[in-house]
Amino acid sequence: MSELFRQSDIVKKLQRYCVYQDRCHKEVVDKMKLMKIPYSLHDNVIVELIKDDFLNEERFVFSFVRGKFRIKKWGKIKLRNELFQRNITSFLINNAIGQINDNDYMETFDEIALKKFNNLNNETDLSSKKKFVTYLQYRGWETDLIFKKVNVLFKT
Repeated sequence: MSELFRQSDIVKKLQRYCVYQDRCHKEVVDKMKLMKIPYSLHDNVIVELIKDDFLNEERFVFSFVRGKFRIKKWGKIKLRNELFQRNITSFLINNAIGQINDNDYMETFDEIALKKFNNLNNETDLSSKKKFVTYLQYRGWETDLIFKKVNVLFKT
């Protein structure tokens, strides 16, 4: 009986963890490891969280993509890599990334590319180009978009 009580306490703590922000399975498992919850309880706790809709991988993926794209202005490459590191299936990743409107995507890319270019004080030397490319690659934007923008902004 005490194990059931402990499990219910664990579930309640993890419910609060999941309510605060959408989580994926890997984040919940990592949290259980951090809380030193015995591995024998992991599956039962995960099942409880899924059953009560506190843990929903699809909702997490769509929320993650929406937030990181809109707020952090991440490109599709970084979004894909970050989700892959969280053990999300390719099917869910592709669906979520596919929901990004192409016009919004290009507008966001143009906005951050122009902002970075202007922060370089309109220098057109090689080191500025390198900084520009590195900045956009780090944020997960596609190489072909970046180099097209380099050719437009850094007319040499």
